[in-house]
Amino acid sequence: MALSLAISPCPNDTFVFHALVHGLVPGAPAFDVTYADVDVTNTAAEKGAFDLVKVSYAALPWLLDDYHLLPCGGALGRGCGPLVLTKDGRADLSGATIAVPGERTTAYLLMRQWAAAQPPAKVEVVPFDQIMPGVAAGRFDAGLVIHEARFTYQRYGLTALADLGEWWEGETGLPIPLGAILARRGAVDPEAAAEWVRASVRAAWAHPEASRDYVLAHAQEMEPDVVDQHIALYVNEFTENLGDEGHKAVEALLRSPAL
Repeated sequence: MALSLAISPCPNDTFVFHALVHGLVPGAPAFDVTYADVDVTNTAAEKGAFDLVKVSYAALPWLLDDYHLLPCGGALGRGCGPLVLTKDGRADLSGATIAVPGERTTAYLLMRQWAAAQPPAKVEVVPFDQIMPGVAAGRFDAGLVIHEARFTYQRYGLTALADLGEWWEGETGLPIPLGAILARRGAVDPEAAAEWVRASVRAAWAHPEASRDYVLAHAQEMEPDVVDQHIALYVNEFTENLGDEGHKAVEALLRSPAL
């Protein structure tokens, strides 16, 4: 019987999970795969909807009773944090309406902590691919963006008010924890799942050309060079193993006063 897996359609996830999804990891079970935005998977995981699932690290307090955190497969690193974007060159978020990708995303948690002294007047949850067009069109005063938006926001005439990853690293000295992989308690052996995922990561690095068509098919019209930048930034040594530094970063995030 196949297990259920939910990941985003973003290049880092499809690159990492290509081998596992396509039955190329020896000893791993088959998977029924759902591709969804992280705000969707955060909500679904609260209902125990998937056996393996990609979620925001900021959502862990609501999920760890039902899921194990895997030490691999997620997104954590340096120079890869969310950005606060504006069109009008404002100096802070006072009085602003800001579009965010989800209330339990790491991005939103960091933004609340960063903007605690001058918070926005209104927050709207918007699918992440609609945030930059919305700011550019004047529907929002600011946008909180993740993923490949780091590489493309200038095309929309937007400027970065803050790099929250840079802010986080300056505050903590630690890499920024963005997305985690969880295994549902009672449904999946977490040690076995970690081995499957880690094997898939290693296969992706060993044979990057094998996943190319699959990655591009899910990349939402992203140009190949942006796909390559995305993978290079978000798939790193922490994807294979969180290690001590990665676990310290997660613990620091979960101690955030904004949680």
